[in-house]
Amino acid sequence: MPPPPANDQPMTIGFLLMPLFSMMAFVSAVEPLRVANRMAERQLYRWEVLSRDGNPVTASNNMSLAADHSIAKHPPYPMVVICASFNPLRYFDAALKQWLQRQNSAGIEIGAMDTGAFLLARAGLLDGYRTTTHWESLDSFSEAFPKVEVENALYVIDRNRWSCAGGTAALDLMLHMIRRQHGHRLAAAVSEQFIHPEIRGAESRQRMEPKERQGISHAGLNRVIKLMESRLEDPVNSTVLAKTAGLSLRQLERLFDKHFGMSPRRYYLDLRLQRARSMLQYTDMSIVEVAVACGFGSAAHFSRSYHGWAGKAPSAERRRPALGIMPAMR
Repeated sequence: MPPPPANDQPMTIGFLLMPLFSMMAFVSAVEPLRVANRMAERQLYRWEVLSRDGNPVTASNNMSLAADHSIAKHPPYPMVVICASFNPLRYFDAALKQWLQRQNSAGIEIGAMDTGAFLLARAGLLDGYRTTTHWESLDSFSEAFPKVEVENALYVIDRNRWSCAGGTAALDLMLHMIRRQHGHRLAAAVSEQFIHPEIRGAESRQRMEPKERQGISHAGLNRVIKLMESRLEDPVNSTVLAKTAGLSLRQLERLFDKHFGMSPRRYYLDLRLQRARSMLQYTDMSIVEVAVACGFGSAAHFSRSYHGWAGKAPSAERRRPALGIMPAMR
């Protein structure tokens, strides 16, 4: 991240908002800057909103924000941030690619929030870099952009690129920037204004552990869920799952029925199909590639399973804009 301007002028950040952008991520990034100005009793930061065409942009919550400029005509910025959310690549075009590459050629710091990293990667600006994105789309990103080193982190800063997972991770990232540029005391004061008692580090995990997410205290069951989540491309069989839990297969089946109302096999299949939906929505991988990445032996088997689970064929996920993948309740 850049140092504060040497001439004691405020640092101006350009936020490019993509259609269906995450309002939570955007506000979590801007509000710490506003409060830092108030606590410092001077303007440390300014921000302006960009859109592709200069028109207002509608977020995923259906609220719209006015844009100050279009990407075709705006003042220079030391830092630009691209904020996206659902279906980011749907809005990638030649004009956006050229704009991003111009920022890169000018030596501008470039950041991405939520799924904004997909757009930077598609423009070829993340090859050889470390990055992160929202946990729902981490697997999809890894499959789509093998030249990028993906980390499951709140945020990643790598040379003149930075990214964050979206949501409240943007708050922690901006607090980190404020601390680096203006000291720990100011960053801590800003954090307390948001009833945010801890400035989380980049290495903090995005998701809760299964026991916290599911409200389950059974250690063996939690071990099984973690194993399932780590082996979606190469599923293990029920015998291995039972051994991991330290239970018989029958005992494991009773536990899953008690807590989830389904068998371990059904639960595992749901996890794989949730991953498949994310890949269908966030990447342009073929149906066969998605099937293989989610542990299915054939496209036909995958299509039957997907239709039974989602009520539609895998190809239907790409015929209309989606408002997000199924919530990860399991």
